Amino acid sequence: QVQLVESGGGLVQAGGSLRLSCAASGRASSANAKGWFRQAPGQEREFVAGVDWSGSRTYNVDSVKGRFTISRDNARNTVYLQMNSLKPEDTAVYYCAANGNYDALFENKSNFWGQGTQVTVSS
Repeated sequence: QVQLVESGGGLVQAGGSLRLSCAASGRASSANAKGWFRQAPGQEREFVAGVDWSGSRTYNVDSVKGRFTISRDNARNTVYLQMNSLKPEDTAVYYCAANGNYDALFENKSNFWGQGTQVTVSS
């Protein structure tokens, strides 16, 4: 089992920045890959960014490329999502996810989830 706790959400104006953090505890091997998903009201949860155990492999969806950066600090068991140039369409609940397998993380196969943190971008 893996426990994930997100922090760092809030209200920001368009063009602003936020940094989300996700602290993990529990079975480390089940959290080799970590990532972020988001869910806006009335929409399905969508993948945003992912990173492998070493941090050498990362992937962002096209809608956030050049604006969001995912990183991790294994010494702190924490993954981050730096969000710059935020847009109103980025408004959503952001969920931290973990999986023992990098590909499975993206495919949302048996991910562990945090409780979510609200990000609201005003225009």
